[in-house]
Amino acid sequence: MSDEASAIPLADVLRAANELVSVGLIKDFALGGALAAIYYTEPVTTYDADIIFVASDKTLSAGIPAIYSYLQSKGWRVEREHLLIKDFPVQFLAASGLTEEAVREARQIQYQGVPAKVFRPEYIIAIAASVGGTKTWRALSNSCRRRRSTSHCWTTFSVDII
Repeated sequence: MSDEASAIPLADVLRAANELVSVGLIKDFALGGALAAIYYTEPVTTYDADIIFVASDKTLSAGIPAIYSYLQSKGWRVEREHLLIKDFPVQFLAASGLTEEAVREARQIQYQGVPAKVFRPEYIIAIAASVGGTKTWRALSNSCRRRRSTSHCWTTFSVDII
């Protein structure tokens, strides 16, 4: 990830997500959205971090109230649908369907010594297309067009669809 992304307290976010797994509030997680796209492309402006998680609690709330309560007890603040760490907004979103598959298939990474997972490009594009995330879609497709033969681009998604 770029230097611009380092201004985001991403290591703290990933540590917290790992802690949620350790205490059993979630089963698994991966970084999605624009920050996941930045892993494969050049920096883009983003408003928040999206942590997509597989819920331990299979009720309608997916354990989100317990997650918010736990992170608030660790000093995180709530602002609308976001949790804030060092004034940076983070959304914890329960996975289902395609996003659950994206979490299972996510690439294992280390970010500043913190183990984590990041969505693979084909899932970032498919999810962005399904929710109207044109900025994320555009950043990934432009990057892959420039570097078609590099390992950063995917082979399971045809560049022609982009």
